[in-house]
Amino acid sequence: MLGWRFSEYTPGDGESIFDRLLKLFQELLLYTSGDVRESLSWLTELDRQYGLTNEDYGMADFIQDLIDKGYIEDGESTGKPGYVPTSKMEIALRRRALDDVFGQLKKTKQGNHSTKYDGRGDEQASELRPYEFGDALDSIAVSESLRNAHINHGIDDFKLTPEDLEVQETFYQSQTSTVLMIDISHSMILYGEDRITPAKRVAMALSELITTRYPKDTLDILVFGNDAWQIDIKDLPYLQVGPYHTNTVAGLELAMDILKKRRNPNKQIFMITDGKPTCIKKGKKYYKNSFGLDRTIVTRTLNLAMKCRKMSIPITTFMIARDPYLVRFVDQFTKANNGKAFYSSLQGLGEFIFMDYKNNKRKRK
Repeated sequence: MLGWRFSEYTPGDGESIFDRLLKLFQELLLYTSGDVRESLSWLTELDRQYGLTNEDYGMADFIQDLIDKGYIEDGESTGKPGYVPTSKMEIALRRRALDDVFGQLKKTKQGNHSTKYDGRGDEQASELRPYEFGDALDSIAVSESLRNAHINHGIDDFKLTPEDLEVQETFYQSQTSTVLMIDISHSMILYGEDRITPAKRVAMALSELITTRYPKDTLDILVFGNDAWQIDIKDLPYLQVGPYHTNTVAGLELAMDILKKRRNPNKQIFMITDGKPTCIKKGKKYYKNSFGLDRTIVTRTLNLAMKCRKMSIPITTFMIARDPYLVRFVDQFTKANNGKAFYSSLQGLGEFIFMDYKNNKRKRK
């Protein structure tokens, strides 16, 4: 009998044991903030309970393969005991995060931010238009212009006039400088709910998206608790929550300082947080209030939101909470900045970031 015979689909079928273990190991590395020893300990326990390995391939083989394939290395060179992730592992973590969070994206060699504005741009379009005074000479469509001259004047009295010229239409390809703010206050792991790991995954996916598909853009990452400081992309898997309050003002001030140094005309701030601002700095001392929306703290935060608006820096807030008082504050904050806010589950956070990132790509005049 001619035709196809379908077999039962088994998820992960065709993968080697190493590939399956590697996915689990990468996931555990995020939860343990890059602690190889703890991740392997958890993975060994999972193997004991669920039989992830067999007689031909055991955990010792997997660890040796991690070393041989360059995913982990001895930490003596960096002054750390035991094994540590390599740069190859860090890249693999970011790529996996990109696939997990932005899996709906079509694979392209480069990302572009086309705008609705035509004229003197930096990317050629297929359309032609008559020459206008001031158009660059290198944009003249030579073949089409010569054909017009031949039609208009004939071959015996051939001449080229401005009315014969046509130019290739161009479009702007905008560039954007983005600062990503990540909340590492204690509330990100409060009440036994892990919110920092999904936030890290989204941050890694966004960094991989921008660096690989939007190479002309810039991305700076900062974390904020009692204070705010910049981190490198390679540090994202190792982020840990501290015994901090939420000093949103410090994060915004640092983000604004960073963006002032960027020459791109388009600038924006993404902020991932799960709590209201509870801390500011007055001189050398901290002013803290964990119990509510303190008027002094809220006023300072809203003032910065309005300042960003005057500087044409929109702030997109991704709030991992639905507390009514918090929602009310975020609405005030968003209105003051004329920005955007999403009240999202952790599963939907990545998609919101991508969609908003694309929508903000337009030339401002």
